[in-house]
Amino acid sequence: MENINREREKRFYDALAKVGRADEGAMKAAKERQDYLAKPPGSLGGLEDISVKIAGITGKPYGNDVRKQAIAIMSADNGVVEEGVASAPQSVTLMQTINFTRRITGVSSMAKYFGIDLLVTDVGVAMEIPEELYTDSMLTEDGKITRLIVNRRIADGTANLAKGPAMTREQALTALNVGLDAAEAFKKAGVQLMGIGEMGIGNTTTSTALICALTGKSPRELTGRGGGLNDEGLTKKIKVIEDAVNGFCMADPLEKLSCIGGFDICAMTGAFIGAAIHRIPVVVDGLISAAAACMAKEFAPTVTDFMFASHKSYEPGYSIAVERLGLTPVFTLGMRLGEGSGCPIMFKTIEAACASMDLMKTLEEASIEADYLEEIRRDNLF
Repeated sequence: MENINREREKRFYDALAKVGRADEGAMKAAKERQDYLAKPPGSLGGLEDISVKIAGITGKPYGNDVRKQAIAIMSADNGVVEEGVASAPQSVTLMQTINFTRRITGVSSMAKYFGIDLLVTDVGVAMEIPEELYTDSMLTEDGKITRLIVNRRIADGTANLAKGPAMTREQALTALNVGLDAAEAFKKAGVQLMGIGEMGIGNTTTSTALICALTGKSPRELTGRGGGLNDEGLTKKIKVIEDAVNGFCMADPLEKLSCIGGFDICAMTGAFIGAAIHRIPVVVDGLISAAAACMAKEFAPTVTDFMFASHKSYEPGYSIAVERLGLTPVFTLGMRLGEGSGCPIMFKTIEAACASMDLMKTLEEASIEADYLEEIRRDNLF
C-alpha cells in the first residue's frame, strides 16, 4: 500500500510542476489589436479583457475557437451532515447525480440546450448508484465524453469532520488525481473551454470551512444557509465550522483538504490544476467551485491565469474566495444553485468576447479614418 501511496503522491506533485503561466506576448498583441478594432478603445469593457486573457491561455492573440465546451461535475457526500448542517437529505446527492445524465437538472438542462458536454463522476456518493448507469472510462471508444456516470467512488462519503478528519491524505490524493484525469479526458476529447461543478449535500459546510482556514475569516461572517437552513441549523453549521477550523493542525493544502474538505472539492481542485496544465480556459461556478479554485491556487499559484469567474454567488463566503483568486465575477443574477450552473452562461459570454475579437475588423481594415481616436489613446481617456 505504501508504494501505491507514493505513486499517487508523485503523480500529483509531478503534475503541479507542469502548471505554466499566461503568455504575456500573446496578451500584449491581443490588447493592441483590441485597441485598433473598429470601435472606441475599451468600449466593449470586460469582453475585451476576456479576449485578452484567452489569448494568454492559448498563445494566440486572436482566432481562438472556444465552441467545444464541457463541464466536469464531481459528486460526493459529506459525513458532516450528521450534525444537522444541511436542509436536504443525502438522497438528493444520489438522485441529482443520476438526473445529470438525464439532463433535467439546472446545469444539465442548460447544457442540453446549448449542446455542452457533461462529465459526471461519482467520487463518493453515499448511496448506491445502479450498476447499469456506471462506466469506468471518461471517454467512449470513439473519443467522446461519456454520458454515463464515471465510477471513481473512493468511499461512501467522507467521515464526519466534526468528529475527526474528513478523509485520509491518501484519499485526498486519490480524489485530486481524479480531477487531473477529468481535465486530461477533456483535452483528449478536444474541449476548448471547460467548467467545474459539483453535487454533494453538506458541501457548503466543507467549502466555507476551507475558505475560513485559508483566509482566517470568521465562520460567523462567511457561513450562509446553503440550500435553505433555518436559524437553528445555521447556528449548528457555524459552530461545526468554527470547531473544525480551530481543532485541526492543517500545515499544508493537502492536510486542509483531508481534514475539512470533501471528495468533490478535492476532485474539483485537481480539475482546476489539470485545466492549467493543458491550457484549457476554465470557468469557476459558485461557492464550492470557488473554494476548490482557491485550493488549486494553494498548490499552484499561477492556475488563476487560466480561470474565469462566472456569477457572483449569493453565498457570503464567495466574495472572499474570488477576491483571494484575484478574479471578478462577470454577472450577478442572485444565483446559488451550484452544480456548475453559472458555467453555460459564462461560456456564451466568452464566446461573445472571442467573436468580437475575431470577426470585428480593425479601423484600417474597415476603411475608417481614425485620427480622432489618437488623443483618446494618448491620454488614456477610455
